[in-house]
Amino acid sequence: MSDIRSTYSDGLNFYGKHTPHELIQTYGTPLYVYNERVLRARCRDLKSLSTHPGFNVNYSVKANANPVLLRIIRDEGLVVDAMSPGELCLNLKAGFTPEEILYISNNNSREELQNALKHKLLISVDSLSQLDTLGSLAKGGRVMARFNPGIGAGHHSKVITAGKETKFGITPDKTEEVLALLKRHNLTLAGINQHIGSLFMQPQGYLDAAHVLLNLAEMLPENILKTLQIIDFGGGFGIPYHKYDGEPRLDLAELGRNLHEMISVWAAKTRYAGRFLIEPGRYIAAECGILLGSVHAVKNNGPTRYVGTDIGFNVLARPAMYDSFHDVEIYRMEKGGNSAETMEQTIVGNICESGDILAKKRLLPTVREGDALGILDAGAYGFSMSSTYNQRYRPAEVLIADNGVAGLIRRRETAEDLLRCLD
Repeated sequence: MSDIRSTYSDGLNFYGKHTPHELIQTYGTPLYVYNERVLRARCRDLKSLSTHPGFNVNYSVKANANPVLLRIIRDEGLVVDAMSPGELCLNLKAGFTPEEILYISNNNSREELQNALKHKLLISVDSLSQLDTLGSLAKGGRVMARFNPGIGAGHHSKVITAGKETKFGITPDKTEEVLALLKRHNLTLAGINQHIGSLFMQPQGYLDAAHVLLNLAEMLPENILKTLQIIDFGGGFGIPYHKYDGEPRLDLAELGRNLHEMISVWAAKTRYAGRFLIEPGRYIAAECGILLGSVHAVKNNGPTRYVGTDIGFNVLARPAMYDSFHDVEIYRMEKGGNSAETMEQTIVGNICESGDILAKKRLLPTVREGDALGILDAGAYGFSMSSTYNQRYRPAEVLIADNGVAGLIRRRETAEDLLRCLD
């Protein structure tokens, strides 16, 4: 095998004791490949942001919910959230206890809230109506409330989760109504949380929003402030997707210094002895995953050269949904033909939709039929957003363990899986 464009994964020894060719021969494509060493490193990055005794990292499971990865994340000392009964089920399978799971969701049915209560979870509500509904189900219980700090951030309008144009959170001007509902249902406000959006690369917006949430907490009546056990600042920590352009990383040292000082000073001033959480998903999981695919056809339509692969948007939805950028590595699966020639190419999948585009008009080394591609930073919102659209099977997942050996952690779907829920 000749490596045409692989310096990033080579530098990490990402595939351990294997080559992409060997993994493809064994498991087929499309194939999600995760690296345990990278996953643990990202957990430790965020755990080290603060040494405050109440500080911890609450992993957002929607980014990647494979139980094998969740067990590694738990082993690193992180807690998790759940946004659905399915995520809760996988968290429990991975070994998390109810005390290590926050139920942070929105627009839930009474049945879903009752399921979370049955598992003794602390539930976050993000509207007055959901607070009222939960109060009717759990009078005298505990609750978290999600507030909208009015500061949004993100790489696309669909991932901004605070500000005036988002469905999420309770605006601070509704605080008195929150307090009234707490009193009506004899609920204890055990936590407050927020989320400003996804993929921020500058620390200041996150710090500003954290300051807003702490100010809101400080304005709560003294008896309410005393019951607070959790202040969750949310996630959204970005990663550099433009690896081959040398995109700089988020400055975690600066973020950590400022966040640690902020929470330490505030806790000392208010005598708050509870937990401070951050809620990352992407930062933990994205860089530990590379998606392998095969090139089955190459053609020109007019001036555009199309590289046709088996990575449709049923396998990786982010580029089609958000116009997201993922860097591409190229592995030549046959000897010879290393080419330094580059040309503009558009990489597409095998879904019957014009929007099934992985990479549009990229200047890359010339890709040939029979090559394999590695889609970088696919560990977050990759498999978790996959589907069986066009009735294509969802891919397998493999973990490269610390010792460099690959192991299957999810088998590829089959026709029997598609038929399983039918009469």
